[in-house]
Amino acid sequence: MSSRNFFVGGNWKMNGDKESLGELIMTLNTASLHDETEVVCGAPSIYLDYVRSKLDQRIGVAAQNCYKVPKGAFTGEISPAMIKDCGIDWVILGHSERRHVFGESDELIGQKVAHCLESDLGVIACIGEKLEEREAGTTDDVVFEQTKVIADNVKDWTRVVLAYEPVWAIGTGKTATPDQAQEVHEKLRGWLRANLSDAVADSVRIIYGGSVTGGNCKELAAQLDVDGFLVGGASLKPEFVDIINARS
Repeated sequence: MSSRNFFVGGNWKMNGDKESLGELIMTLNTASLHDETEVVCGAPSIYLDYVRSKLDQRIGVAAQNCYKVPKGAFTGEISPAMIKDCGIDWVILGHSERRHVFGESDELIGQKVAHCLESDLGVIACIGEKLEEREAGTTDDVVFEQTKVIADNVKDWTRVVLAYEPVWAIGTGKTATPDQAQEVHEKLRGWLRANLSDAVADSVRIIYGGSVTGGNCKELAAQLDVDGFLVGGASLKPEFVDIINARS
């Protein structure tokens, strides 16, 4: 196993209310969690303050998105400054739903990454190919190009986690096999080594997302270059604790 700390993010997406999230928070607060696993929960923006005030301090909180400037006439958006003001230290950027449902471009995602890091927010930066891209054999080209735009906007990699999420596996029940996940993660680490440095390649955590469950997490976690997970639906269920403890 590498020296990289295992990282498990929960992306709650547009789900939950104070009652159900309160129950989930109580489950997490009272659970026995692996000491060496970093855990961060991505809450809906309207509940960030609530979640941070209730969730045990050993668990981080992330916004699920933000904009690329500190303030201004951008109706409906939130800024890194506002996120920090709520005591939040992380943000998820470039999720496939932001890219493919809301039309966010690589360029915009890169600008957001730069501004968040300048604002001292940690970034969970998402990349991943669509089914037709995998079937066309262009997975490497797609994820390398997405990674390059992110990398062009990063000065300090200690605050960045890369999340590989094949779009065809998100919310579909289809999971990349451990071998498929390891293959892409290994190639991504190779790209970081070739284009940035050995130090970045060896230290950056590359996590997997796409229908991760309590049933498949241990086999995925055993892969050499899988440094954790970004979990969707299962992060709203008690089995999230099993996923957090996949390496224990």
